[in-house]
Amino acid sequence: MKLSVVILNYNVKYFIDICLQSVAAATKDLDAEIIVVDNASVDGSLAWIKAKFPQVKRIANKENVGFPIGNNIGVSHAKGEYLCILNPDTIVAENTFVDAISFMENNKQVAIMGPKLIDGSGTFLKESKRGVPTPWVAFTKVSGLYKIFPQFFGKYYNLKLPENQAGETDVLVGAFMFMKTSHYRALNGFDEECFMYCEDDDLSYRSLQLGYSNYYNPRINIIHFKGESTPKDFAYQKRFREALYYFYTKHFKISKFVKLWIKFATNAFSFLKRVRGKRSVKKIKQPYCYWLISKELNLEIGVNKNIPFMHSPGLDNVIPHTRTELIFDPDTISFAEMIAFMNVHKKGFSYKFLSSDKSHAVGSISSHAKGEVLVMS
Repeated sequence: MKLSVVILNYNVKYFIDICLQSVAAATKDLDAEIIVVDNASVDGSLAWIKAKFPQVKRIANKENVGFPIGNNIGVSHAKGEYLCILNPDTIVAENTFVDAISFMENNKQVAIMGPKLIDGSGTFLKESKRGVPTPWVAFTKVSGLYKIFPQFFGKYYNLKLPENQAGETDVLVGAFMFMKTSHYRALNGFDEECFMYCEDDDLSYRSLQLGYSNYYNPRINIIHFKGESTPKDFAYQKRFREALYYFYTKHFKISKFVKLWIKFATNAFSFLKRVRGKRSVKKIKQPYCYWLISKELNLEIGVNKNIPFMHSPGLDNVIPHTRTELIFDPDTISFAEMIAFMNVHKKGFSYKFLSSDKSHAVGSISSHAKGEVLVMS
């Protein structure tokens, strides 16, 4: 078998639906398996996946064991030569895995490869490529120095490597990590001492320490709605602080001052995350009109009947207006076309994606806020 795609799910029923639609399309011509590990979801995710995607191998955990253990369980069942660790709130293009395999086979020196990620609005996610978050590098991030003097303090987001230029980078994001399955196992997978957060930093860094190369490949584009299964509450703050502290004590010698700084910095960072999320929610405004990109012309939004609702079988007929929301039907337009359109049209549009049974549409206008689920009728 050529490829195993491992997806850890936790209470994101409609987002994993669109994710699995895209993964199924991207593995159609490959000898591949899709493994979903469920961390004791209570939203009916597993039953939905069983009904809509019977080809998917499902593993049900009796409790939420966290990100590292959940993924390690999935990889323990993997039979593919190559492995993709994938978040459930992502969308890949039809050529994603074929291109990823081709790249790895032509670049034997690369151990882990990561793509260019955009959020649900088409905005580039800077965490697609990062440096090792040493205490000093993390300080430049939290303090905002990297924004003021990016030429000197841009290591956290590896700003020396442009958004659309391929190249080596220290750290890749856990939303999409592509490698040989044997390499993941040689690293003993994600460190299970981390419940959540910093596990991708740790895996990337351990790979670097063994002399391997991690590589950012912007020719592969995926959507990452980001944070759908991660509430930014006080439990998040505590876990983030514990994970960062664990990462630092594992890999670096740190003083008492640095320990105090970690506590302060993680609290500040978590607070800013929550504030940004609340601001994003406040900024959400109803669209002036909806455009359904679908050949099924009998579909309509089950709410907001006063907002104009138009149909088009393709993107050529869409007239952009301020606050136009496009609803993509994967049975009409390819995921690659959706991603390409979003990369170009970041302003004036927001985006939703139809579920496999056409009952709902999901999307997100910001990487700082939870997504939205629209009911179709």
